[in-house]
Amino acid sequence: MSLFLGRVTKPNKRIKDVAEDLDIHPFMLSRWRKEYIEGKLVADKRKLSKLVAGINNPKSLSEKQRIQELEAENAELKLEIDLLKKWQRFLAEEQRQGSGS
Repeated sequence: MSLFLGRVTKPNKRIKDVAEDLDIHPFMLSRWRKEYIEGKLVADKRKLSKLVAGINNPKSLSEKQRIQELEAENAELKLEIDLLKKWQRFLAEEQRQGSGS
């Protein structure tokens, strides 16, 4: 927990930025900070070390980047399919008009 709070208490770091880095909601980070300052929140060092290892794991960052790339590719492919469907409808309409005359 002190890892999170250490980031939040730096003068040049905003809670929003730290929360975004850790992929958690800023409200939760603010709440945890407040509870820690009030002495209501105590970290379990075993759980914390596992959490920190997961956050600092570059594989998880590359996985997030890969997911973003795949989502962008998926959106592009959906657009391409949509355009092909429109083209197919256009050709079918042209063929109907050509055979009807």
